[in-house]
Amino acid sequence: MRVMNEETTRLPSEQPHSPALHPTVPGDPAPLGLAGFALTTLLLSIINTNLLQETAAIIPVLALALFYGGLAQFIAGLFEFRRGNTFGATAFASYGAFWLSYWWLAPRLEVAGGAHNTLGLFLLGWGIFTAFMAVAALRVSLAVLAVLVLLTITFVLLAIGAFQTGFPPHTVTEVGGWFGIATGLVAWYAAAATVINDTHGRPVLPLGPRRPGHPDQPRPHDPSPTAE
Repeated sequence: MRVMNEETTRLPSEQPHSPALHPTVPGDPAPLGLAGFALTTLLLSIINTNLLQETAAIIPVLALALFYGGLAQFIAGLFEFRRGNTFGATAFASYGAFWLSYWWLAPRLEVAGGAHNTLGLFLLGWGIFTAFMAVAALRVSLAVLAVLVLLTITFVLLAIGAFQTGFPPHTVTEVGGWFGIATGLVAWYAAAATVINDTHGRPVLPLGPRRPGHPDQPRPHDPSPTAE
């Protein structure tokens, strides 16, 4: 009886710590966001240059704007929030929303018409947003900085083209299309470099230093090693 009392009064042993409820996300969503942005930008920019004059050319762009440049990139932004990467989350969620809004706007503007000034303001606003994101990208990588600088120029040129009157495409819009092609190609390179470097476990394609005076390596406790 005494033994039983000792056993019943014995304190329970310490329980092992339960696993974290929110484990860190192992994958990097940046290549997905960059690739979705790149391909959608490339196709629309080729149309803006007037290289393609097919009457239904906008339909593949709208499909990409909805699913790849829009939804896929927006989801990449949400995962960047989960990783604690403010820059990546803001960029991917914002440009994902841009492509979703373009998917909704483009066919309606084609039918309604008469919205050149409003469309110009829309594009100019995105140019301003991209400009201050480019300032933030000075602390990310040269590849991402190049994408955002080229994209800022693209938005400004497209805004000027939209403000103009007459029959599109305007010359300024065509020039903006060529800058958009350059933007898409650089974004595609950044996506390729990020995913190739990750799968090889070493820098195969350079992205440029992440921070002034530092090599292209993540800092300790960096929440997003390849946020760009």
